[in-house]
Amino acid sequence: MKHTVNIIRAVFFIVCVLCGYLLAYTIPEWDDYRWVAVGISAGVSLLVILIDVMLKGFSLRGFSAVTFGMFLGWLAAALLSSSPLFDQGDPQILYLTRIALFLILSYAGAVIALRGKDEFNIVIPYVRFAPQQVDSPLAVVDASALIDGRIVGICESRFMGFSLVIPTFIIEELHRIADSRDIQRRERGRRGLETLNKLRAMPYVDIHIHESDVSRKENIEAKLIFVTTALKAKLLTTDYNLAQVAKFHNVEWLNLNTLARCLRTECVVGQRMEVDLVKEGRDPDQGVGYLSDGSMVVVTDGHDYIGRTVLAEVQNILPSAGGRMVFATLVPDSWDEDTPVTNQKRVKP
Repeated sequence: MKHTVNIIRAVFFIVCVLCGYLLAYTIPEWDDYRWVAVGISAGVSLLVILIDVMLKGFSLRGFSAVTFGMFLGWLAAALLSSSPLFDQGDPQILYLTRIALFLILSYAGAVIALRGKDEFNIVIPYVRFAPQQVDSPLAVVDASALIDGRIVGICESRFMGFSLVIPTFIIEELHRIADSRDIQRRERGRRGLETLNKLRAMPYVDIHIHESDVSRKENIEAKLIFVTTALKAKLLTTDYNLAQVAKFHNVEWLNLNTLARCLRTECVVGQRMEVDLVKEGRDPDQGVGYLSDGSMVVVTDGHDYIGRTVLAEVQNILPSAGGRMVFATLVPDSWDEDTPVTNQKRVKP
């Protein structure tokens, strides 16, 4: 891309120089100033190229915001110029005042619109209109939710009722993590990028890349809060600390960990369940298995059945830092010791 732009700049410079030379050649009076015309043309072309280089990184969204702001400034200047304030006075002074008013208000409008372009949803719309003409709610996705990866399964199940907005600085953050020298961080970054590609490949997922130019001095959390507030969206994250910051700023948030806890299987004392015992417990007679949500199940008298699926009865449930621990006992007579494991007949609860 950069190589192509440089070629276009070189062609533009050569064309400008040739135009200056041909212009002086076609006008006899300018024949003695032919090289002056060439120099002026070269200077003008270099000035245009310099402006192009200075505007590097100026997005189409920024250009639209500046145009919109200049239009508002021009409109305000036109309204003031047509007011009774300019009915009487020196025509020359009034003319200069109108010019100054036009320049000042146009500049002010352009600067204000450029600084607040993230708040102009009408510049580049991020709202999809459903057939019922109802705005789809928006959810701004942070890096932790993409690295987590569970959002892919939620979208595949069609339970995601939000249009997903991915800010560009989140994609840049994932690239920085993926380029890290630390192996674990690099793997997390690559997983986040893979999740993003999977989401973009889903035709039924409404996803937008938000080109926000929030100040680079701000941290990621502050940028996410600003963009979410500007778009009147919700914040989708797995970061508890970020969720608390969003709550402090009155920003609604969606935490995938909270959703996972709500969907986990509920256990009650006396309930019977099938458990795959995979390892020994702390006590010699215990066997340990796990539920589908990751909860640990400690089965008394289950040591001899490690590697098998047993029927256990819940005796106690204790909360833990990782979720919960379920203590159960092996249901008596639920296994026939003379029958191979693959042909065991389970006793129904």
